[in-house]
Amino acid sequence: MDLTQKIKEKKATVSVVGLGYVGLPLCLEFVQAGFHVVGFDVNKNKVKSLQKGESYVTDITNQQISEALATERFRVTHDFSILKEVDTVSICVPTPLRKTKEPDISFIISATENVAKYLKKGQLIVLESTTYPGTTEEIVLPELEKRGLKVGKDFFLAFSPERIDPGNQMFSLKNTPKIIGGTTSNCTEMATSLYGSIVERIIPVSSTQAAEMVKLLENTFRAVNIGLVNEIAIMADRLNLNVWEIIDAAATKPFGFLPFYPGPGLGGHCIPVDPHYLSWKLKALNYTPRFIELAQEINSKMPGVVVDKVVFALNKFKKSINGSKILILGVAYKKNVGDVRESPALDIIELLRQKGAELYYEDQYCLHIEHDGHHYSSLSLNQIHWDHYDCVVIVTNHSYYNFEKIVASSQVVVDCRNALGVLKKYKEKIIKI
Repeated sequence: MDLTQKIKEKKATVSVVGLGYVGLPLCLEFVQAGFHVVGFDVNKNKVKSLQKGESYVTDITNQQISEALATERFRVTHDFSILKEVDTVSICVPTPLRKTKEPDISFIISATENVAKYLKKGQLIVLESTTYPGTTEEIVLPELEKRGLKVGKDFFLAFSPERIDPGNQMFSLKNTPKIIGGTTSNCTEMATSLYGSIVERIIPVSSTQAAEMVKLLENTFRAVNIGLVNEIAIMADRLNLNVWEIIDAAATKPFGFLPFYPGPGLGGHCIPVDPHYLSWKLKALNYTPRFIELAQEINSKMPGVVVDKVVFALNKFKKSINGSKILILGVAYKKNVGDVRESPALDIIELLRQKGAELYYEDQYCLHIEHDGHHYSSLSLNQIHWDHYDCVVIVTNHSYYNFEKIVASSQVVVDCRNALGVLKKYKEKIIKI
């Protein structure tokens, strides 16, 4: 039976390499669709947690893991030799930046080497990890063909960028269109057959490079527009204007405008990272992507803007930042998630610490954080005496915060997310970016 028929009849054994916020939901979707699924991860603690029915991903519950295990069609392992038993492999490993802001594709290389070691005829390999255009064809393909098998004939290779948005209650893996670009047309068709069994809409593109570029465009678009609105916020402040009022008014235009909102800086696994992949690739081709670099420059300065606002807030009450008690609300990079990767809160905390502030934070999604050799633990919300702190800074607007109660009880609040809206009663206590 060929792979197309196996997929159609749900007789294919599907596998996912990398069981993080992308790979784990992918596994569960395939299990729910009726496939036998094997999840691989080099992190033995993650494997043990899943085997016990315990989730470490915010959007996945323990019950979902237990239900998947109960089907007896889902297993997880760190033994990559089991790859020889599977029909498809989706690679969902991290692609961070090095300290030099250059792409780190070492996880892709390591995963590809493991897959290549056990590659067999008829297998489908799909890379989902965000990377620069050309990675699939220049890095993954040569490694897979080393043992004599030919792509499009003996095995199939495609790129399909992940589009997971942690915490998004409206769009999930199933109802978010899936981009697929194959190394050959046969590869595109095979990957379409696989993902079409779990995703409502498939968008084929002409090549793996095109699919890789799609993902970078999506997040570069967001990074550049956030950079623009962050600069507008700085300009509005200089003009003594309310940037939030201006954006809301502009957003009433039914065409030609898409609202973006200022904030304390970029965070997360995509927006602060992906444009660097594109920038790095283009610099190698002797082209300087000026929009990207300008947006990165503005966005990277926003934690400093927040600190300046804290200094201003304290000065209003004739206090110095040196020795002041500062409470940070929310250290996750976005609302209602437990992820601190690239979170601007970490830079804000470090900048305030350097100025001599006494730092505290509260975030029930992130109970402990480590940054630049300093360890912090979250306070318990119900034990906080708000007026004990010289300044409260709202960095991440988690839904469980009662913001009106917080501002009513606090000495002064710096609001980085417009979480307080228009509370005229407490106008003198609120400083916004």
